Amino acid sequence: MFKVIITLLLGTLSLFASSASNVEIPNLTMTWVGFATIIIFVIGYYFVAAEEKYAIDKAKPALFIGTFMFILVAIYYVLNGLNMELVHIEANHLILEIAGIFFFLFVAMTYIESLLHMGVFDRLKYNLISKGYTYRKLFWLTGFLAFFISPVADNLTTALILSTVLITIEKTRKDFLVPGAINIVVAANAGGAWSPFGDITTLMAWTAGKGHFTDFLFLFPSAFVGFLVTSFLLSRFVPNIVPDFDATKEEKPKMHEGAKVVMFLGILTIACAVLSHQILNLPAMWGMMFGLALLKVYSYSLSKKYGKDHFNIFESMAKIENNTLMFFFGILAAVGVLYFVGWLGLAAIVYQPDVLGPTWANIGVGFLSAIVDNVPVMSAILKANPEMAVDQWMLVTMTAGVGGSLISFGSAAGVGVMGKMHGIYTFSSHMKYAWTILIGYFVSIAIWYVQYQMLGIGH
Repeated sequence: MFKVIITLLLGTLSLFASSASNVEIPNLTMTWVGFATIIIFVIGYYFVAAEEKYAIDKAKPALFIGTFMFILVAIYYVLNGLNMELVHIEANHLILEIAGIFFFLFVAMTYIESLLHMGVFDRLKYNLISKGYTYRKLFWLTGFLAFFISPVADNLTTALILSTVLITIEKTRKDFLVPGAINIVVAANAGGAWSPFGDITTLMAWTAGKGHFTDFLFLFPSAFVGFLVTSFLLSRFVPNIVPDFDATKEEKPKMHEGAKVVMFLGILTIACAVLSHQILNLPAMWGMMFGLALLKVYSYSLSKKYGKDHFNIFESMAKIENNTLMFFFGILAAVGVLYFVGWLGLAAIVYQPDVLGPTWANIGVGFLSAIVDNVPVMSAILKANPEMAVDQWMLVTMTAGVGGSLISFGSAAGVGVMGKMHGIYTFSSHMKYAWTILIGYFVSIAIWYVQYQMLGIGH
């Protein structure tokens, strides 16, 4: 069914786009539906941010506001005799935009669950905690792993896996767990900032055509140095003693047969996504879906050789976080409505040179993404589409990603770790060390300024 929908949308998108370009979309900001949409968005997002307080999954309010807001706008168009073709075109644009991100994440999550099933991360966990390293060395190791895994695996998955490693090492010492958790969140977000698929925000910017694959790689110095500065400051608070662990009493976990091939297929899938987008001009999710097809074929051969219980890819699919996918659908749809109504056009004013200008506006985006979450912020900027050169699009990609670390619930990685380390990594424990993240944030911006504005590297 999804295949049919995507095929139809791809076939008709150019026709819709050409007709939409000749028709002006009415500004509804000062109408009852304009005020209704902004109020519903604010209320809905409050419940998204307060999911722990009300024990409600963030996907529920996000999905509700995303669908309900668009229905309200459609009702307004009907009641006032406006051009319903505009609603139809905008809905189709939204579906196509969301589908690209939805299927990309779907495949990435399936691979991660497959690697978990094959015992890859259990082995990683054991290898880390059985070496006799001190807390401080483990702090650095998990941080570096988070920084270099997140560009491939995505920041949320990386943060969840490595926060599990922290809990395995130590369950009570907050002087290790809290700085360690913050370090993982910062590293995962910084690592995701210099990869087109390391974070949902960079994925959105990449698929929107705001930069080529190689353009994002130029953000590595800014992201890495900023992460190093924050990690160095945090490491001063981590005890330099060896945790209690007897490797002789723990059985070394074994990876299942075929695990290394699944790892290779995961890397190949990422390569397919890059090549299909950069060379063949196909959506990145097309290469990801091809990689999923390869994994399905390999799972079939494994089931024939070792039995159907050895590796069932549909079990991996069943374990992916569907609530995360639904959250992204809802929040991207809601931001799409705010754009369609006209609110984001007003927000784009701050990018004008006589107001803030792109540099200061993009720096401010980092602080906004810490409060609101970087996904809707980045979606809003892409919808508003201010005129910026590649260097400024790279800046906002970095600030939206790295800035999400400033507050514990400012990024998907932070929210995930809060859930994994409930009662240990909290808003208040995070804010105790937030100054270290702020320093790293400004260092990242300084590196960007020297690299792009003074040396002209990355243009």
